[in-house]
Amino acid sequence: MSAVTLSNIAKRFGSFTALHPMSMEIAEGSFVTLLGPSGCGKTTTLRMIAGLIDPSEGEIMIKGRRMNDVPIHKRNLGLVFQNYALFPHKTIAENIAFGLKYRGVSKADAERRVKETLELVQLPHVGDRYPKQLSGGQQQRIALARAVVIEPDVLLLDEPLSALDANLREDMRVELKRIQHRIGVTTVFVTHDQSEALAMSDRVVVMSAGRVEQVGAPEEVYNNPESEFVARFLGASNVLDATSLGSDGDTVGIEAASLGRIAIPRDRAQKLNGKGPVKLIVRAEKLQLAPPGAAADDLIAADGVVETVDYQGQAARYFVRVGDHQLQAINMIDEHPFAEGAAVSLRLRPRDCTALPAS
Repeated sequence: MSAVTLSNIAKRFGSFTALHPMSMEIAEGSFVTLLGPSGCGKTTTLRMIAGLIDPSEGEIMIKGRRMNDVPIHKRNLGLVFQNYALFPHKTIAENIAFGLKYRGVSKADAERRVKETLELVQLPHVGDRYPKQLSGGQQQRIALARAVVIEPDVLLLDEPLSALDANLREDMRVELKRIQHRIGVTTVFVTHDQSEALAMSDRVVVMSAGRVEQVGAPEEVYNNPESEFVARFLGASNVLDATSLGSDGDTVGIEAASLGRIAIPRDRAQKLNGKGPVKLIVRAEKLQLAPPGAAADDLIAADGVVETVDYQGQAARYFVRVGDHQLQAINMIDEHPFAEGAAVSLRLRPRDCTALPAS
């Protein structure tokens, strides 16, 4: 069952198209993330679902009910924004109960639901405090509590973690996913942070320049990018100009500068149609470095020189010169990374390559 159905919705501001026509089904109880850079249309999409702005065309359905002309306060939605928007002059309990007051909930029932929701967000003893007495992470939990206490049909989250520091963001994304699983509310999450999208989502909607580039499970969009934009935006990728030599049974021959000829599995080149120019995509973590002359077995191997090392603790990101190209490789390390200027052998498996049409 679909909790949210978007049918050819679009948004234009004068001559500028913020969102080109797009359609999408969001399943009941799922966690869907709209992911992309600033200006890609993700927040515009969320704001149309919320009723904060009207679509220029298309139809929005929530729980089978058309919402285009329904004002925001009648949509039964929970909203959390990056600035929390808590009332500074109200206690935490009053902040959480605010939405219940306008839904005809009795005082006793409201007190019970506020208490249960404070326990849900693991802050059971802060009800009589004020927002300024809480940390940023605690305020974020209270904003979430206020959004879910009304038992919304859909929870809408617009970059809610962006104001937190890095460590707290990681803790909060785990906590947010736990709460979503616990209450089972359909959630639409907007972020530009790929790690948040991959870690939290059931489905990821990658957007660029007002268009949907790809929709799928996190592992699907990461491992099988359908466009060069998705490959570059999600993770660190090497994108090489190459040539398709055509299929040969279960493989497709690819000739790539510096890497030579690679027979990649046919399912890694599904969008190719015959021979000609292509883009070869190789994730940085799929390229492994070894000392020169080490056995390569069935791997594709190429000699290179380490130009730059980005030491990251447990791993290192290497920029390696191979012929006329600089490739990046992310490898786990035991103690010390390869040094700058070191000669290395760079290896990869054919099945770790993806070929896309050059256009």
